[in-house]
Amino acid sequence: MSISNTEIESRRTTRRQILRAGAAAMAAATVFRVRPTSAAALTDQLRIAVVGVGNRGWADLQSVASATGARIVAVCDVDSNFLDQATSVFDKANAFRDYRQMLDDRGKEIDAVLISTPDHMHGAISLAAMSLGKHVYVQKPLAHNLAELRQMMNVAAEKKLVTQMGTQIHAEEAYRTAVKALREGVIGKVREAHSWIGRTLPLPANKRPAKGDPVPNTLDWELWQGVAPEYPYANELYHPFNWRMWRDYGCGILGDMGCHLFDPLFGGLELRAPIAVKSLGPPNSPDTFAPDNDVTFTFAGTRYTAGEMTIRWTNGVIESDSSKAQLPAGVTLPDSGSFVVGEGGVMVLPHWSMPTFYRDGGPLEVSVEPAGRVDHYHEWVAACRGEGETSTPFSYGGVVTEAVLLGTISSNFPEKSLRWDAKELKFDDEAATAMVHRKYRDGWRPAGV
Repeated sequence: MSISNTEIESRRTTRRQILRAGAAAMAAATVFRVRPTSAAALTDQLRIAVVGVGNRGWADLQSVASATGARIVAVCDVDSNFLDQATSVFDKANAFRDYRQMLDDRGKEIDAVLISTPDHMHGAISLAAMSLGKHVYVQKPLAHNLAELRQMMNVAAEKKLVTQMGTQIHAEEAYRTAVKALREGVIGKVREAHSWIGRTLPLPANKRPAKGDPVPNTLDWELWQGVAPEYPYANELYHPFNWRMWRDYGCGILGDMGCHLFDPLFGGLELRAPIAVKSLGPPNSPDTFAPDNDVTFTFAGTRYTAGEMTIRWTNGVIESDSSKAQLPAGVTLPDSGSFVVGEGGVMVLPHWSMPTFYRDGGPLEVSVEPAGRVDHYHEWVAACRGEGETSTPFSYGGVVTEAVLLGTISSNFPEKSLRWDAKELKFDDEAATAMVHRKYRDGWRPAGV
């Protein structure tokens, strides 16, 4: 979702009336940040390659290109329709269908890579780019499986690369203000949180068709499948959008939206990976994710929580427990968002709107200065050029993604509490641990995974 500058400014005025000024500035979460490389190692302009330039990728491409010092030198997509659109605007960029050829042929002319492909290719492309010392911006969720995710985090740290997880709402005023409110303790120590999406994603079929369809001349289906098992192409089932609910390619509604809604909770409470996860929703099918989810995550305590705490995620027909939100009579929860229960009250955070505060069925008066917004893309470009730091580096975004991926695994084991050992990258259940990795087609396994 995109919001115009006019809309943002209008909302900002209204929000200042809701949240009174006077609180201290937001504390810096340096524990999550990656120190950028020196600008001296780069040219005056940041030479950027973009892999995946359709749909979300098209918006990403235009946004990052608008940053000071950014120069698009290569675009890559397996669909020539998307590629033609990109080259019609960025006519000086080299065009490729295969990211491997792009890195082989033009790697020395590229400083950074932006990746906006389907989820299953995030790990392979980013690891290939980072192995060559390229800074990367990768759309959420960072990876399709936990093994790739951990390797991405490790390589980024070892090579001291500038990284950013693409969750644009992280940079908007509403979420930044919510993080600030949690850190300033306006609702006291936190006991639990609830996040929900009142919808699911399109699912044209719940199993693969018996026969395939002719592959469009514009699409390289072999490259689109990439690391995933080989199956026949089918019209309208996978490309260009419906891949998200297929287990081989996407991460379901939890993978699509969890990184957004969990973000202010992780940032505001300094949460690390969950220590346990349990699904009470329907199980995934062999090929697709369940359209409705009910997953509870348990986290070790932090300085902002009252000991261990939980986050309950729900979506689709399964509703969040609004009785815990301490809402006044006549006030309802938004269609999507989170509420956070503290010892001194509740913060309700709608998706894309400013937080409101309640206690015991009435409004809770708080004093929080709105945190303003930054440009998520420009922040990454600036950090790559040696100016400042990113706010969702892999050291942070990787932890949020880890939780999301744990939730997608738990949906295969309904009613079973799974303990998670983040250091060893394994569950207390062999079948669940087997899902930490994926099976790769010959020649497609990323290095180090």
